Amino acid sequence: MKILIDMNLSPDWVQAFADAGIESVHWSTVGDIRATDRAIASYASSNGYIIFTHDLDFGTLLAATQAEAPSVIQVRIQDPLPDAIATLVISALRQFQTELEAGALVSVDALRSRVRILPIGRL
Repeated sequence: MKILIDMNLSPDWVQAFADAGIESVHWSTVGDIRATDRAIASYASSNGYIIFTHDLDFGTLLAATQAEAPSVIQVRIQDPLPDAIATLVISALRQFQTELEAGALVSVDALRSRVRILPIGRL
């Protein structure tokens, strides 16, 4: 499993994922920081990454395009810093690893995590 961390999340996530044995890169190290969500999704899909984001737009993009990839894990939590939620996010990644590797949208909030298999219908 490889994680592509969106620009709206701290680069500190790279170390948090590394500490858990998960390969990741922050978008700022591999792409244009002004890139559109569509460009980020295309890169992730072409390179086998799961997008990790705090942006709900990726779910909308997946629904609108009926895409089967890339998988997305989105956090819907006020404080998206690793110190606050790394345990919760890593737990969700492990819980839904099979689904994420096959194509899924996972939403994580303070109370629970939910998964939708790709392609998804309009939101």
